[in-house]
Amino acid sequence: MYLTLEETAEYLDIEISEVYRLVREKQIRTVSDGEDFLVNKQQFNLYLKSLETYKAEIQDYLNELPPEDIDIKDED
Repeated sequence: MYLTLEETAEYLDIEISEVYRLVREKQIRTVSDGEDFLVNKQQFNLYLKSLETYKAEIQDYLNELPPEDIDIKDED
């Protein structure tokens, strides 16, 4: 499935200017239909999967409780 650049920005939840920058830097592959640039949606599968993994790892870290018995030596 192909998306326009505006739809790509919506799909990735980023600004349209960021999509234009990524296209200019050839980090997003595009095809042209003569009028518009189109982006293949499948190229973002790995990115979105790694983003979800990263979010889950951060949430696990934030939910982790500190140890109950912290052995801190007070030298006062």
